[in-house]
Amino acid sequence: MNTSLQIVVSGSIVPDPLQTLEPVTSPGGPALKNEMMLPAVLDPWAAHALYEAAHLALAQPGSKVWLVSMGPKAKLQQVMMTVAQKVPFELVALDGSASGFTDSFATAAALAGAIEAIPGLDKSRLLLFGGWESASRGAGSTIQMTAERLGITEQFQGVDRIAVREDGSFEVLERIEGGRHQVSVCTAPPAALGWATGFLPEPRNNPQVGMANMKTVMPALQRAKAATAADAGLRFVSVSLPKQQRETRIEKNMAPEQIAREIVAWIREE
Repeated sequence: MNTSLQIVVSGSIVPDPLQTLEPVTSPGGPALKNEMMLPAVLDPWAAHALYEAAHLALAQPGSKVWLVSMGPKAKLQQVMMTVAQKVPFELVALDGSASGFTDSFATAAALAGAIEAIPGLDKSRLLLFGGWESASRGAGSTIQMTAERLGITEQFQGVDRIAVREDGSFEVLERIEGGRHQVSVCTAPPAALGWATGFLPEPRNNPQVGMANMKTVMPALQRAKAATAADAGLRFVSVSLPKQQRETRIEKNMAPEQIAREIVAWIREE
């Protein structure tokens, strides 16, 4: 039995990880030095989710993929020029902050509102994809709260693979403690999946896919609504670069328990 799906991928843009990121205190709160000048990329975890979504949609005829992204329009346009060449999707853009200091609760509220407004969205066929983690805020909570606001209670985190069965149910491979995986079965959508790295490589650039996507990307950017992620009650006392410290010691035949004890003792000293 073929099951067409509506897959919404929530993905933010982040500064290129190869750049030096220096936190500063701005009039509006914590920020990155010269943030608007830094080259941006699609969040790596969100990128995995997007590639997995496109692969799943291709295997389920009649399925469709949306990418919902919040960020400054100029930065979104810059990133989409590259991302649009990877896989087919329809962009839903929000003109707002993509800062790693933006509260994930407020971000989830804005994303959920944008998803609810997608024309013809059928929640009975909806799979919400996103990154298990984030290169900007590392909260690991945005996709969960977005799903809750959409009324989606079936949630899977640390996902590496999804396989749709003949009866419309799907099997999910999730990472758990101890380097192992847990296999879960969900009878039907809606469901939310926070992706880890998956198993798919990054797709090659395809100019034809890019041209097809840009027909909808540019209009989506032009009509992007302003989204203010209000951080009511949120206050940062200070921001700073992580302290760099390197102490090398060579040990032979040291028991794992002793190594663990020394690591814990070192952490407590910090």
